[in-house]
Amino acid sequence: MVTYTNMSKLRECPSYIGVGILIVVAILTICIYPPGFENSISATNQSLAQRLNEYSDDDWAESDDRAFALQAQDAHYKEKEATGAKNKNLDVFAATLDALDTMQSHYFSIWLGQWPQAIDWTAAVLGTQVSATLSCISTAWHQRLKSQSHDVALPFSAEAKYYENEINRYFSQTSSFYFGENAFSLRTQAYDDMLWVVLGWLESIKFIGLHSKLHYSPLRSSSENEKHSTQRNSTWYASQFVPPFAHRARLFYDIASKGWNTSLCGGGMIWNPYLTPYKNAITNELFIAASIGMYLYFPGDENASPFNTMDGAFSENDLPPAKAHDQRYLENAVEGYQWLKASKMKNSRGLYVDGFHIRGWRGGQNSSDGTGKCDVRNEMVYTYNQGVILSGLRGLWDATWIKEYLDDGHELIKNVIRASGWELRGTRWRYQWAGLGRNGVLEDACDSSGTCSQNGHTFKGIFFHHLTLFCAPLSTGRQDAYAEKVTPVLEKRVAWHQQNCAAYAPWIRHNAQAAYMTRDESGEIGMWWGIRAYGSNHGSDFDLVNRKDDDNESDLVSPREGTDYRNYGIPIDEIWRDSDDSAWDERWSKQTGDWSEETKRRTSTSQDSHVWDPNSRGRGRTVETQSGGLAVFRAAWMIGS
Repeated sequence: MVTYTNMSKLRECPSYIGVGILIVVAILTICIYPPGFENSISATNQSLAQRLNEYSDDDWAESDDRAFALQAQDAHYKEKEATGAKNKNLDVFAATLDALDTMQSHYFSIWLGQWPQAIDWTAAVLGTQVSATLSCISTAWHQRLKSQSHDVALPFSAEAKYYENEINRYFSQTSSFYFGENAFSLRTQAYDDMLWVVLGWLESIKFIGLHSKLHYSPLRSSSENEKHSTQRNSTWYASQFVPPFAHRARLFYDIASKGWNTSLCGGGMIWNPYLTPYKNAITNELFIAASIGMYLYFPGDENASPFNTMDGAFSENDLPPAKAHDQRYLENAVEGYQWLKASKMKNSRGLYVDGFHIRGWRGGQNSSDGTGKCDVRNEMVYTYNQGVILSGLRGLWDATWIKEYLDDGHELIKNVIRASGWELRGTRWRYQWAGLGRNGVLEDACDSSGTCSQNGHTFKGIFFHHLTLFCAPLSTGRQDAYAEKVTPVLEKRVAWHQQNCAAYAPWIRHNAQAAYMTRDESGEIGMWWGIRAYGSNHGSDFDLVNRKDDDNESDLVSPREGTDYRNYGIPIDEIWRDSDDSAWDERWSKQTGDWSEETKRRTSTSQDSHVWDPNSRGRGRTVETQSGGLAVFRAAWMIGS
C-alpha cells in the first residue's frame, strides 16, 4: 500500500474540504473537458442546438424544483447517519489513490503489459479507469499549484516531482498495456467487447491532452527559432502515443459499427455475431457512448495500417484518413439513442433490462427472421446497464445542448438510487431487495450469493465511472454569437445540473464507505459492498442474506429475473443459439473464465472460520472488484467532496 507523505498538503487545498466550491467546479470541468473540446463544440451543427429556444423560464423553474427532491428526502436521515454510521469521515481522495496503487501494484504486470488475471474486455475497462483517475490527479495537482502561485519554487519542489513521477509511472503502464492488449483476439469477439476498447483509448487521449495542457504549456521565448524549440521540448512525452491510441480506437469503432442492424427491430446493435440475434442494452449504450466520444475527442487518423478488417484484407485502400469531429459519429449517436429510447427496454422501476430476442428467428437454419421484432425480453437487470448510457447522454448534451439528454440521465440516476433501497435505509425494511441493492448500497444480484463471474465483478465500477463523467459541471464551450444569445438559458441549465448532482453526493459517499469497509489486510476491495455497510448485531453478517429479517420476516436473498448469462453462461437453447456451437463455448470461456472451475470454487469455499469473510467466496477479490472500489471512491471525490 502506498504511503502519502506529501498528500496532506494537497488535501489542504480548499477544493477538497469544501471551502472553495468554485475551485471544485473548475477541477471537475477541466477533468472532463480535454484541450480541443471547445473546437468540437464549435464544429457542431448549430441547428441541433436551436431547440434551446423552445424552453421557457417556466420549464427551467419546474426542473429547478425537481433538483432538490433528493436533498429534501435525504434530510430525514441526516441525524441517524451522524450517529449510526462508522468511519463516515472517509478521505476519498486518499482512498482513490490507494485503490489505484493497489490495483496496479498487486495485479498489473509491466513486462506483459497486462493485468494477467483480467479477461480481454475487463482489461479494457481497467485501462479506462486508470486514465480517468490520472486526469483527476493531474487536475488536482494543477489546482494545488494555482492556489500556491505565490510560491515560485513549488513547481520545482520535491512535492511536484513526486506527483509527476507518480503520473508518469502509471502512464508507463498504460503505454505498456497498448502493446499488451489482446487486440487481435478482441477483433473477433462480440461487438460490446470491441466498444470497450474504443472508450478506453479515447479516455487515454483525453488524459494526455489534459495533462499536457495543464503542466507542459510552451514557455515564452524571444525569437521564433527559440519559440519553436521551446514548444517542442516542453511537450509531454506521452503526446507521441496519441496517434496510435487514436488509430486503435478508430479501427475498433469501425469494426464494431458493423453490428448496427436495421432488418430486425428497425435498428439497434446486435450483441454477438456468433449467436442468435440479441439486441441488448449494453451494446447499444456502448455504441452511443463510443459514437459521441469519437465525435468529441477523436483527433483524426491518417494511419493506413492494414489490420483493420475481420476478413484479413490488407489493402491500404481499405483505410482512408479519418477526420476529427466527423458528423457521422454524432449522427450515429443520435440515431442510436433514438432507437434505444423507443425500444421499451426499461422495466417498471425505470431501469434498463438486459435486452431483446426475436421470436421465431431461425436465420441460421432456414433463413427465417421470425417476427423480425424485439419481442422476447430478458428481464435481467445489471448495474452497468444503468451506467454506460450516462456518459453517452452527457456527450450528446455537450454536442447539441438539447435538454432531453440531461433530463433522461438524471431520471435514470434517481431510479437507480431508489432501486438501491436508499429510501428504506434506517427502516425495518432496509435489508429488503429493492431492485438493484438494499440499504442504499448498489448491488448486482450475484453479489450476495458470491456467484459473480469476472463480468459481474466489473459492473458496479462501470456504473460509477460513467456517473462521474455525467455529473461533471456543464461547459458551454462555444464562444460565438449564438452562444451569447442563449447564455441566460444555459446558465439555468448549468445550475440545475449541478444541483441535481450535488443531491446524489450523500448516496455516492454512502456507497464509497460501504466499498471501503470490504478491504482486507492488503487493501484489496471486495465485491459485495452492502454486507458490511453498517455492520450487524447478528453472529455473522452472512446471516443477513441466509435468514429471515427479524423485523419483517422478508426473504433477503437477491431475486433474479430473466437469464443471468453474464454470470452463469449462455444457455444452450434455441433462444440463444441456433445450434450447440462447441467452438463458441471455447471462445466464450476465454472471455469470461472457466465456468466449471468457477463453480468448483463457489461450492468448495470453507465457511468454518470463526471470522468469515463473505467476499472470499467465489472468485474472491479480483482486479475487477478493485476497479469497482477505485471508481466509487473517485466518484465520491469528484462529486461528493
